Amino acid sequence: MQLLRENLSPAQHDQLELLNYFEVIGGDSGKRYRIHLRRQMNVEVLNKREDRARTLCFMPRGYLPTGDMMLAQKLALGLYETEAVQIANLFDHPPHGFRR
Repeated sequence: MQLLRENLSPAQHDQLELLNYFEVIGGDSGKRYRIHLRRQMNVEVLNKREDRARTLCFMPRGYLPTGDMMLAQKLALGLYETEAVQIANLFDHPPHGFRR
């Protein structure tokens, strides 16, 4: 977790401490992502209203500590967003206020 914190901006660090997630801007599309402090299905794609539009599930091979995995996800979205999204399992969410 220390390595992750050392690689976060001050705003991301504050988000992680207060909200258990931090936001990243995709390096290719400029989309906003939210990386939550958990091991699976922890990356959300945000829509223009900042609602969760989709959940992504991707991680490096092998078992890594949670902080290292989150740092890898942050770097992947910032540097290799297109490739990361292509390999991710995607889970769409209904629009805000939508009821089945």
